[in-house]
Amino acid sequence: MTIMTSHSAPLTAIGLMSGTSLDGVDVALLRSDGENLAEAGPALSVPYPRMTKVWVQRAIRAALEGRNEANEIAKAIDDVTSAHIRAVQKFMEKNHLTRKEIDVIGFHGQTILHRPPVDRSAPGRTWQIGSGRIMAEELGINVVDSFRDNDIAQGGEGAPFAPIYHALLVRKLERKHPVCVLNIGGVANITWIPANGDPLHMVAFDCGPGNGLVDEWIELQTGEQMDRDGTYAKSGKVHDDILRMMLLNPFLRRRPPKSLDRYDFKISPVTELGTEDGAATLTAFTAACIEKSVALLPQAPGEWVVVGGGGHNPVLMAHLEEMLEAPVMLADEAGWRGDFLEAECFAYLAIRSLRKLPLSYPGTTRIHRPLTGGVLHTKPV
Repeated sequence: MTIMTSHSAPLTAIGLMSGTSLDGVDVALLRSDGENLAEAGPALSVPYPRMTKVWVQRAIRAALEGRNEANEIAKAIDDVTSAHIRAVQKFMEKNHLTRKEIDVIGFHGQTILHRPPVDRSAPGRTWQIGSGRIMAEELGINVVDSFRDNDIAQGGEGAPFAPIYHALLVRKLERKHPVCVLNIGGVANITWIPANGDPLHMVAFDCGPGNGLVDEWIELQTGEQMDRDGTYAKSGKVHDDILRMMLLNPFLRRRPPKSLDRYDFKISPVTELGTEDGAATLTAFTAACIEKSVALLPQAPGEWVVVGGGGHNPVLMAHLEEMLEAPVMLADEAGWRGDFLEAECFAYLAIRSLRKLPLSYPGTTRIHRPLTGGVLHTKPV
């Protein structure tokens, strides 16, 4: 990538991301001044140990039930922190990096609860577990975590947080039309970026389930973690009556910005179906939620760029190419690393946090003004 001029010297950051799919930790290196990308470095994905995933699932249940002091949550915090520390160590060893070469780690943590504010009368709540303090102590590197907390405290949605990084990448494409970046992880979210790339005019929001419902269905039915390559959905039939009923969900009509929890949508409408038909219907539902979101945008995009695991599902991609009225491309076709974009993003946000630059904007999380955020944990002296 071309190095751009800057008023501040670039910093080197490691970004960490573990999404709601609970498949593991993505690690990526980035050098940036916090405004212009200088260089994207190596990346690595490290699977969660099986018991870490089990403890996180138990912690999610406890959080959803309001058992905030549950032993399951304390155990999950320890396991998530350890898994991320090991992922950083493995990444640094593999790429022959020393701690002196890394200025900061951006540690998103593992989301176990996300409850955006219902109205302006009280803030919502977002909970990403993992200890940045312990990570800084054990690795001897400064760590920024708690990226979403300030936004929530100021009445924002607390998500999505990738738009400012999406805007940077889209600016480099030098398009003459608005571009939508579509991130399909456990939840699907959209960043609409105007032709001039101005972050103050971005619009971003969660538009519905991403891979989350299909993953949950396939694990329930088969024990597998996902519908790899859309194999089950490809063999199944979409039940239009169920699909139409699911599309009545009031979230889909809400004006953005808006965000949701991975567990706000349920697989219950398809529980009487066979494995293949259930996968086909849930995959079609994810695509239909994305298609419905176009009506909520300031202007129809001239192009879609798909990032995240959903881009690997050919059935979902075929739905999107048929339903969306603009070209749909995968992140790799744009020269991006679609599977590591969120890890890169939190490296970028850590640098922006250190430099007191905004992480969220009125059009992305419904706050009144651009806000910085993040908590710095300094390495031992």
